[in-house]
Amino acid sequence: MAKHLALAFSLCLLVLFHGCLARRQQSQSSQQNECQLNQIQAREPDNRIETEAGRIESWDYNQDDLQCAGVAVQRITIERNGLHLPSYTNTPRLAYVVQGRGHLGMVFPGCPETFEESEQSDEEQQGQQQQWQGQQRGRQQQGRRQGQFGQQGQQGQQDFEQLDRHQRVRRVKEGDVIAIPAGVATWSHNDGDRSLVFVTLLDIGNNHNQLDENPRRFYLAGNPQDEFNQQGQSQSQRRQQGQQGQQGRSRQQRQGNNNNNIYAGFETQLLADALNIDQQTAQQLQGQNDNRPQIVRVQGRLDFVEPPRSQREERQLQGQQGQQGQNGLEELFCHMKIKQNIGKPSLADVFSPQAGRISTLNSFSLPILRHLRLSAERGFLYNNAIHSPHWNLNAHEIVYVIRGSARVQVVNDNGETILDDQVRQGQLFVVPQNHAVLQKAMSNGYEYIAFKTDDNAMINTLAGRTSVLRALPDVVLANAYQMDREQARNLKYNRQETLALSSSRSSQSQRYWWE
Repeated sequence: MAKHLALAFSLCLLVLFHGCLARRQQSQSSQQNECQLNQIQAREPDNRIETEAGRIESWDYNQDDLQCAGVAVQRITIERNGLHLPSYTNTPRLAYVVQGRGHLGMVFPGCPETFEESEQSDEEQQGQQQQWQGQQRGRQQQGRRQGQFGQQGQQGQQDFEQLDRHQRVRRVKEGDVIAIPAGVATWSHNDGDRSLVFVTLLDIGNNHNQLDENPRRFYLAGNPQDEFNQQGQSQSQRRQQGQQGQQGRSRQQRQGNNNNNIYAGFETQLLADALNIDQQTAQQLQGQNDNRPQIVRVQGRLDFVEPPRSQREERQLQGQQGQQGQNGLEELFCHMKIKQNIGKPSLADVFSPQAGRISTLNSFSLPILRHLRLSAERGFLYNNAIHSPHWNLNAHEIVYVIRGSARVQVVNDNGETILDDQVRQGQLFVVPQNHAVLQKAMSNGYEYIAFKTDDNAMINTLAGRTSVLRALPDVVLANAYQMDREQARNLKYNRQETLALSSSRSSQSQRYWWE
């Protein structure tokens, strides 16, 4: 009997293994087929949501090129004194500040509030806190003996909690790249004199996304609208709504919107009990009487606890070392660096006075990117300059045009040109892994931000001092291209620049393009 059971169990495992293997092979085959691209386009946003104090624009992530790269892209514009409500996504994000300045808040789970509001000096505040903690320990011991806490202890806690305490709020400005892990809540506020604009990449194909291939943003406040408005996502929402009980559907109908913040899905009284608040406050969290979408206008001004501008980093680091050193968690996670500016000319990795500059950001310069498996490149090409033709060894590349325009060509493995177009400000295009790309700035220059789907993305160039041609022997070039040795040497050594190339025939090339 035992042998029969063991045999049956083995057969079940074998069938299950083959079924899982077949599904995995089918999934991998489907994903690979998504990158059989015959044409790529430079795209404008497909979906636009107007809000009280800004707008959210999204590109259709179901397009073949974005599906191949496994990403979604948004452009978020926050008007003056606008607040983008707290939210988190199912994917890691990489955001670039195209223009403006403001504040960005990021809530790391389980991390302490290291910024506190106080009208007292640091020494007085620290002494008061230690005194309060000592009193609390005494009251707790007394309360345990008596079976309850005293009213004085509760009053002391209320007095201490009148101070505003929160996690660090970061200043962001044009040129900043911001790394945001999956599931980490963020909010942003524009306190500048012009619109604050983010371009954000959502890495759907990242292994941190355990849901599906749809980008999802979960809001903690407001009455948000569908930011992507895709058929596949709508079907998923309809399936979820079909599984909800009648009570949940009635509650959503009363609120007047099926797309709401996550608090709205809970029963109001149960939510009030969980947060120890009254029912009216719970209804405000659920946005039952709030028709404002994702970006709202702030009444008055927002004041945050932050040290003097010139001393912020030093004081924060000192505070971390002096107060938060219990187990190393705060140092490794809670206070990790999440942004870096790559728009400054002084930070360029490649510079040519005739061609322009290029800056890169990877996990060596910003270690959190190793966790997200993402990187970025910022380029500023002068009039008619050329970004050396190249291919990405280990990453897809998603390029957003910040300013100016350029002629772009992308070539696949069959030697076919699948993109040949003039891209302009506000457009987006994808360069799949190993596909060759050439970009030439037009007469008004060319600025771009490129997001790459690996934390240490590498390229190999087809022209210039570090190109694959320079590394090949003369005789190999001569035989490969049916030329003599002198031609092969000229091919190797005529271009002495590396990545940003000046155009010696700019006028002819430009005339040919416009003709």
